[in-house]
Amino acid sequence: MILIKLLAVFLLVMAMVAMHKPIYLSVTVAAAATWLLYGIDPSTGLGCIVKACTSWSTISLIVVMYIVTFLQKMMGKRGAIDRAQKGLSALFNNRWVNCAAAPIFLGMLPTPNAAFIAGDIVRSSSEGYLDHEAMAVTTTYFRHVSESFMPTYSAILLALTLTKTPAGDFVVAMLPIVACVIFSGCFWFLRGKVPTETGEASVGNKPHHLKEIFIGLWPILVIILLAVVLKMEIYMAAAMILVVYFFVHKFSFDEIKPYFKASFQGKLMLNTFTVMIFKEFLTASGAIKALPDFFAGLPIPPFMIFMLIFFFGTIVSGSQAIISLCIPVAMASVPGAGLPLLVLLMGTTYAANQLSPTHICLTLISEYFEIPLGTLFRRTIPAIATTMVFAVGYYMVWTGFFA
Repeated sequence: MILIKLLAVFLLVMAMVAMHKPIYLSVTVAAAATWLLYGIDPSTGLGCIVKACTSWSTISLIVVMYIVTFLQKMMGKRGAIDRAQKGLSALFNNRWVNCAAAPIFLGMLPTPNAAFIAGDIVRSSSEGYLDHEAMAVTTTYFRHVSESFMPTYSAILLALTLTKTPAGDFVVAMLPIVACVIFSGCFWFLRGKVPTETGEASVGNKPHHLKEIFIGLWPILVIILLAVVLKMEIYMAAAMILVVYFFVHKFSFDEIKPYFKASFQGKLMLNTFTVMIFKEFLTASGAIKALPDFFAGLPIPPFMIFMLIFFFGTIVSGSQAIISLCIPVAMASVPGAGLPLLVLLMGTTYAANQLSPTHICLTLISEYFEIPLGTLFRRTIPAIATTMVFAVGYYMVWTGFFA
């Protein structure tokens, strides 16, 4: 009965998101349903709310989102991403680099508007070689490579917070899947269609171009370095780099004054608070503790069950909802879960998010290139399927599944 109630809560979330209800509303209703269905007493329920809203894991997540958004606006003010893209193009003089690497760099900052810049780069580099459908899928696919592992994305931060996983460990563990994602995109979208040569004379002074790339992207690169090498908390690394960026690029207070308000993304932060509240109610319900015995009796491996749940759940509800609903359940249900399972599930979430109608960037790109959203999904499937097969094999080898 405990698991039937959990299934009912899960289906409730899926149904509300499918009806285009906001994530914060869907998760709030799910938390309320969990409170009622499991008969959690009022004092415990209120304690769950207070704990979720005041815990450092929640506060630090909100702080990271705010700082990264603030830094993103400062970088935009100084034309940092555009500068890096131009340096990249001049350095390699390669159409594949422009079509793949430039959108990947643009994707390091989690802003939907960067999709348009990526679209312009892909269009200019592949005009005459790719049709509009192929340009669209190339743009959105490579634009979102960073979304699979970068701890500047809210979904990644949420998963790391819920599982208490160091950002550096996660980034390193995801690199083989990231490599597969890039290879799959080049194989399915560029190979045999777009020549590598641009037909233009190579531009010299490569040290200058490297310098331009570094000047454009150094804040993001240093944040990642601090998290991976020094195991520094993301909020500390991001705050430190934001202050340094202010002085290095000679900002005035008047320049950044509007960003204090503009960086406060109320809807995203509300989503975060409701997700953390829901997590506390799931813990208090006792449903998570009942799951290992249930999944042990099923005829397929538990990791595969959760992989399928994450894949189809993300398509319907988006990444934040499925992560908040199922990450705690999955980690408690799969024996020896840990980092390998987290990597598999986040790789699955990334793949499914490229086929989700709730993914705003995909809608923007389909409109930009004037193609149906369904066409974008259809042409993305081969690369996504390749990535999923690799992710499963990677998990099995890592965990000694065949031993």
